[in-house]
Amino acid sequence: MPDKLGRSLSQWDSVELARQLVNDGIVQSISPQTVWRILSHHRLKPWRSHMWLSPKAPRDVEFYRRVGEIIDLYTRPLLPGEVVLCVDEKTNLQPRPRSMPTKPALPGNRPVLLEHEYKREGAINLFAAFDTRTGRVYAHTAPRKRQVEFIEFLEQLDRDIPASVTQIHLVMDNLKVHSGKQVQAWLVKHPRFVFHFTPVHCSWMNQVEQWFSILQRKRLRIVNFADKDQLAERVLAFVAEWNQHAHPFNWSTKSVAKVMAQPQGRIAA
Repeated sequence: MPDKLGRSLSQWDSVELARQLVNDGIVQSISPQTVWRILSHHRLKPWRSHMWLSPKAPRDVEFYRRVGEIIDLYTRPLLPGEVVLCVDEKTNLQPRPRSMPTKPALPGNRPVLLEHEYKREGAINLFAAFDTRTGRVYAHTAPRKRQVEFIEFLEQLDRDIPASVTQIHLVMDNLKVHSGKQVQAWLVKHPRFVFHFTPVHCSWMNQVEQWFSILQRKRLRIVNFADKDQLAERVLAFVAEWNQHAHPFNWSTKSVAKVMAQPQGRIAA
């Protein structure tokens, strides 16, 4: 890395490498283009970077057991009376009302214009569950993210899902909000709910994350709502519109196998 050679650079590029080679007396002169061709020959691109994660939990027997359990839920034919829901929260959604109205696109290639200045009006949290077989989304908004609010969402699921469904599998991460004492007490009284926790640093296994990316792109890319109430109403309206044309995601054991075959340090964050 450049810092180890006394250079204050984040990464090398062809220009800086050419300069360093001359400063170190390795060559009298060399062009950045020549450096680039040498690096290209060796398939080296030091100007690129990629996030990775040194896992706290090893890929041990328990890791593979959990992954296998979730893959089975996603891919096997479900029994009558079974559903599989992926659950998570999208936190800190801010309304950010703008000081001037947002202007629509106009002919002549003028894009949508969004005022830069905005006010802060607090934030809300979105609790969501994605049905892996139909794509239907269940949603609930709340001012905070605690066990109390999570139980409110569970109660909503219990009301909305017909009694003919006798086993509701919930896939989620193992945070306290999902596994604390209050939630455990609720779970004892509602035996048709079964929790399945993803391994540490495996958010890529939770399908609701894919739906969150759609929500972000289609509804939250431009944030300009009068207040928290309007933001909550518009998010829930988006959910209702999605459910009119809901579709599941194409999940297969092959896609998981590719990730599982990567070196341990490449676990997705």
